[in-house]
Amino acid sequence: DLKPEYLEFLATFAHCPVLYVHGNHDTKYKTSPPEGCICIDDAMFNFQGVRILGLGGSMRYNPTAPFQYTEQEMKKRIRRRWFDLKRYRGIDILVTHAPAKGLNDLSDLPHQGFECFRKLLDTYQPKLFCHGHVHLTYGNIPRLDTYGNTTIINAYERYLLEYQE
Repeated sequence: DLKPEYLEFLATFAHCPVLYVHGNHDTKYKTSPPEGCICIDDAMFNFQGVRILGLGGSMRYNPTAPFQYTEQEMKKRIRRRWFDLKRYRGIDILVTHAPAKGLNDLSDLPHQGFECFRKLLDTYQPKLFCHGHVHLTYGNIPRLDTYGNTTIINAYERYLLEYQE
């Protein structure tokens, strides 16, 4: 849910690719995607051997809004990445807009997490799972957490990360 201009600003001085997935309010991105940035929504991105899977959007709570999905629709999006997941032998980083079910999500429909994200975490055990959508001001939401061997980062608003293999 960041303004495209903000991502463009980051791209002007970043010494690495600026990657993004769509948030549930990112309708502006359809007509004005951020220049100099790479959309990894519904895609695998390999950066210097680091395998990154991007899945944007949130749980569907408005039937006509873009970037909102039912659990079944999100599962279908993940199934479409099956060949990439097999070819790259898994993922190192999972980047999503919404959280996984039971991991930093809330009980109201707009902020519920996806069960299929938990299955991705269980199956591929990425080093990092970065999500946004659930604001830290909504309650006792941790910025950092763990699930098995995966570090969970609630990157809402911003989070500076230095990835080390």
